[in-house]
Parts: sequence; C-alpha cells; structure tokens
Amino acid sequence: MLSRLRKWTLTSTAVLLTVAGATGATAASPAVSVEVGEAVTSATVDGSTRYQPIDGFGFSEHFGRAAIMNGSQGLSAQRQREILDLLLSRSTGAGLSILRLGIDSGIQPTDPGGPDATPRYVWDGYDKGQVWLAQQAKAYGVNRFYADAWTAPGYMKTNGTDANGGTLCGLAGASCASGDWRGAYANYLVQYARFYGQAGIPVTDLGFTNEPDWTATYDSMRLTPAQAVEFTKVLGPVAGSAGYQVACCDSFGWNQQKAYSSAIEADATARGLVATHTGHNYASAVDAPLPTRKRTWMSEWSPNGTTWNESWDDGSGYDGFTVASAVHDALTKGNTSGYVYWYGASTGATRGLIQMDGDSYHVSKRLWALANYSRFIRPGAVRIGATTPDADLRLSAFRNTDGTVTVVALNAGTSADQVSFSLPNTGITTGTATPYLTDATHNTAQQPALAVDGGSLAATVPARSLVTYTIKGPPATEADLLSSLR
Repeated sequence: MLSRLRKWTLTSTAVLLTVAGATGATAASPAVSVEVGEAVTSATVDGSTRYQPIDGFGFSEHFGRAAIMNGSQGLSAQRQREILDLLLSRSTGAGLSILRLGIDSGIQPTDPGGPDATPRYVWDGYDKGQVWLAQQAKAYGVNRFYADAWTAPGYMKTNGTDANGGTLCGLAGASCASGDWRGAYANYLVQYARFYGQAGIPVTDLGFTNEPDWTATYDSMRLTPAQAVEFTKVLGPVAGSAGYQVACCDSFGWNQQKAYSSAIEADATARGLVATHTGHNYASAVDAPLPTRKRTWMSEWSPNGTTWNESWDDGSGYDGFTVASAVHDALTKGNTSGYVYWYGASTGATRGLIQMDGDSYHVSKRLWALANYSRFIRPGAVRIGATTPDADLRLSAFRNTDGTVTVVALNAGTSADQVSFSLPNTGITTGTATPYLTDATHNTAQQPALAVDGGSLAATVPARSLVTYTIKGPPATEADLLSSLR
C-alpha cells in the first residue's frame, strides 16, 4: 500500500570510503526527482513498541586467524591497524562490539592422570593470537568477550581425540574407562576464562559446546539436548561463582537450536543457569524467536561460497546484500540481542568480511552490510516498532541509550523508494536524520542530513540499497541544561 502523493526532489552527495575505511573523495550522487503522481510509501517508527535489548554485533578469529592478523604471515603493523579499524572503529569501520574467542585443548593438552588428578594447566599468554586481538578490541571499547569451546580435550571424551565428535565422559550414555570428566571439564573452562582475566580481558560469557549436533573432522564434540542440560547443571554453579554467564548451545542451525533451548527451558535448574541461548544460521536460517525468554544470539554464520567475493548485489548468495538480509531477519524475525559473524578476517577463498593476503588485504561488501547495523545500533539499545506496508522495504528501528534513534532500511525492490517516516513516541519531533548508504558504489557513506519536522521525516531509499538513519533531536539549550540540574 502506498499512502499519499506529492512532488519530491532530493539531491545528495556521497562521501566515499576507501577500502581501509578512511574518508575519501566526495562525489556527487545523481538527483532523485519524483514528479507529481508518483507514490510515496508510508512508514511508522513507534517508540512505544519495544522488543529485545541489544547486546551487540561481533566476530571471531579462531583457528589461528588472530595470529595471522598479528603478522604471522607477513601482515605489517600498519596493515594490522587498518584491519582493526575496519572491524572495530566506530567512525570508519564496523564498530563491532563482541569478540568470540575459541577454546581448544591448549591449556591442558595432555591427561593430568585422570579426572580427579591435580590439573596441569599451561598458558602461553598468546592463545594463537586471540589474547593480542582481545587486548586490541578492548582498546577500541569492546567489553563483551564470549569464550566458547569447540570440544573438551580428547582425553575427556569417548573417542579419545579432539576431532571427529565424541562425547564428554560421564554424561548419560557416555561412560568411559578413564572416569567421569564432567567436573574437570567445567573447571577447565573456568580456568581458561581466568587466564584471560589475568591478561586484562574480562570474559563475560562462557560456552561449553559448539555445534553439538555436527561431527566435524576438526575440533568437535557431540551432545544431545538432554546431555547439554545435564552439563549445564555442572558448569553453571562453577561459572556463576567465578562471575561468568553461561551461553548454550551454538547449534548448527537455528531450528535445530530450538530443541536445545526447549530442553533447557523445560528443566527448572538449567533454565536459571543459562543466561544466553545461542544458535547458528547454517543448517537453517533464523525464522522465529527461540523458545525462551532469555536473550538470544545468532552466534556464528557466514554465507556459503567457494570464491572470494567483494560484490554488493550479484545474486551469488554470499554478497553484501545477502548478509544485510540475514542480519535484518535475525533482528526482526528472531528477536536476537546479539549477532556474531564468523570470521572478521581470514585468508584464501574466505567468506569473511576481509581477506588477508600477505601484507595486503581486500574488503568485501559483507563488511559494510554489517557495518550499517553494528556501527549505529549500540550495546544497550532496544529494538522498537518499525512498520510499512511495502513488502520490499525491510525496516528495523532502535533506540540507543543516548536517546538517538537508528532506523535501518533495506530496499529489496528494483526502484528507489520515496518514504515518509512518522516517528510517534520517540521523543523526537524536530531535529536531523543523517543517512549512511551502502550499495554497489558506497560503503556506509555519510549523506547530507535530512530535516525532521513535525515528527516526520522524508527520505529516499535507493533501489537494492541499505540506508541507516541516525535520528536525533535539536541540541540541548542552556535552559535545558540548567533545568536538568534542578
């Protein structure tokens, strides 16, 4: 449905960004003129409709990718900083705010002599580059660190090796001659987080399984929903007393995660021990909320693809537009509080956001698709109502803790959309809206500010584009400041 007719003429200039995320040359964008008789789409951003709180957006550099970023394959200090800026800077990059750390068997690679023996932990203070990366992220303002284990050490499992599945010894249906390793594994995970604390990194979220429904040829461990519930009740008290929140269960697909979440919610003890329910987007995409009232994260995904791709909208299924659509669905269909992409930067035919290549790198439009959300929707924000009768205009809206409102518009249509946004119950009746555009030729590029007047905003969303509007009221006057002090 298209609501009203009028003449619109909009001309914008685009500030292009270099691949390193820095501000580049200014180029004029073509005018978008709408003659009398062309239709205008109505949209409502309603601050009285509240959905999920936002914890943030993130990435991982597990399996040695952090060490590559730290120069193990020739990346210079300057290039390291440029990549870090692209991922973490709130002014020129994506401003990502969650770092997912991968736990492997490194802190106790050999059996100390059984589950009741004194642990023999080792710690190199580097953890394949992840400590360095976490310290860099913290310097950018990141304070959410999710440490997640792909597997228990092999000697704690039924198959005796880190890879190829196997189950933690001592769980129901998983007896081993070596004994019951459940308590030792819980202590192992907490010790890993403590080592990071000693390095100045406050691990906030602790996970004990990754894709428990998938057997991989690399680090992996199988757990049924019932076994996940069982171990939650072992780890939960140990982690909680040490100050860590438990996350579970990082299933291979969102629909598959529903079985794990349902099992946890059905157990009164486990329900109180899991703070965040986490699922992936591989076997099945986010299509609805998980069956829990706790916070949920889409905690790992990158689209399928066999070659490096830097395109915005080429129909490949692993371009920037695909990622933007997936983020939108996670936020609006799944009500997720967190969105954690897989690799921020990797090598070869990666589906990561950045491809590292010796002392060079390349940036995919996937980065800017994520940046249009992550840079402007900050931790502590709340998703609010955003509706339109135009099915091609995919909207989401958020109120940040500083009172600004962020509206993200993904136009899936093949023509520009002239939109009249009304802003009831947002507290903003006058002010400005600053658009940031991502499409084939723009990378989260700031556009000229638009006026908010009478609680409404007129804007153009170009065809097959992603536009984020940061909306704020007028600056506080001296009288307003004096009044706030009374």
